Amino acid sequence: MRKSDAKARRDAPLDEKSFYLDEFRAHTLCISTRSSDPRDLDPLFDVANDLIANDTRVVLLVGDKPRRPAAKARIGRLLRSRLATDANAHLFPRRGGRTSVAGLVERLDPRPGPGHLGTVWSALRRSPVFVGLVPETHLLDVSQWITGRLRIHKWVILDPQGGLRAPGDTAISFMDDSMLVEVLRAGEAEWAGLNERREILEAVRGALRDGVQAVNVCAADQLATELFTYEGAGTLFTLEDYCRIERLGIDDFEEVERLLRRGEREGFLKERDEAQIAAILLNGFGATIGRHHLAGISGLLVEPYARSKAGEIAGLYTMTRFKSEGVGAKLLRRLLTEAVEAGLRYVFASTTNTNAADFFLRHGFRRVRRSEVPAAKWKGYDRQRLRRVTVLRCDLS
Repeated sequence: MRKSDAKARRDAPLDEKSFYLDEFRAHTLCISTRSSDPRDLDPLFDVANDLIANDTRVVLLVGDKPRRPAAKARIGRLLRSRLATDANAHLFPRRGGRTSVAGLVERLDPRPGPGHLGTVWSALRRSPVFVGLVPETHLLDVSQWITGRLRIHKWVILDPQGGLRAPGDTAISFMDDSMLVEVLRAGEAEWAGLNERREILEAVRGALRDGVQAVNVCAADQLATELFTYEGAGTLFTLEDYCRIERLGIDDFEEVERLLRRGEREGFLKERDEAQIAAILLNGFGATIGRHHLAGISGLLVEPYARSKAGEIAGLYTMTRFKSEGVGAKLLRRLLTEAVEAGLRYVFASTTNTNAADFFLRHGFRRVRRSEVPAAKWKGYDRQRLRRVTVLRCDLS
């Protein structure tokens, strides 16, 4: 999904954006961009405004072109007008009775070294933002050094080409370290059509191995969509395993309930009351990408069908950006394993969504009549939905 930064900010539901802001709170983000043009910096400052108001520090590293070096004074004025506003004045130092940005915009040496670290920390001790001007040809090297050496929480690389795409123009929404290693083998990047992105991929891998928790690559006008929405717009990189499936805990419940409601609004899931939602939360599993990125959810309901030794797959929902990454299949496999270990005879699912039905059919389910699953399923069931529902069953023994 491609949106302008401003449109993404308007369209993102508050709870969705707040979920990601909660992840970033009290952390530091680094954003690297090759362009010092004020028009290209607009979306960065829009996002930075949200972040610093969220108690998040921002390191903005800007590529400086040798023939047209960016004027420190001009960047300083932009910083003052866009971030050091009256609303944020309490976050910035004061000099002569007015908000000061002195020392918050600095040119950095093209050779990575300890001096960079002191410069960044000196600025962030006094304000929530630092802007470093780096010779464009050294931007990735300096950015990788700073983010890795300071173990910055997240590094965002803004690139005109946006996130990675596979042959056939399919978006690559996620890569972990093992996938990076494979792509960076001799000849692999060329085969995958990613050779011209090799420099970025090598910088990403270096940062992750130095302790950066996540790296994102996207276009500048997609920054808000990439950081603040479930859809995303670029490619997310993490060091850890691609996907973990774990039972939901109480600290997950609030966000999972929001996702279930989102699935209802999109027409993928049926509407449920609080008790039905609670049943999924208490019997649910989540798919997590990296450390923090919830990629999908589902529940296995057993208690209502104990007499039939059956289980219901309920609330299976995958985040938009991870729909092509096999997350739904991983969740389903875990639920089937749980069902076998619980001694169930079969599991079933019901849906009015054609794509969802096709998903279950691809994974060993078959269409059945409503009478072939427990009658308790249909007690109080919406009559209009009942006429459209597809019932699917997978026998386990």
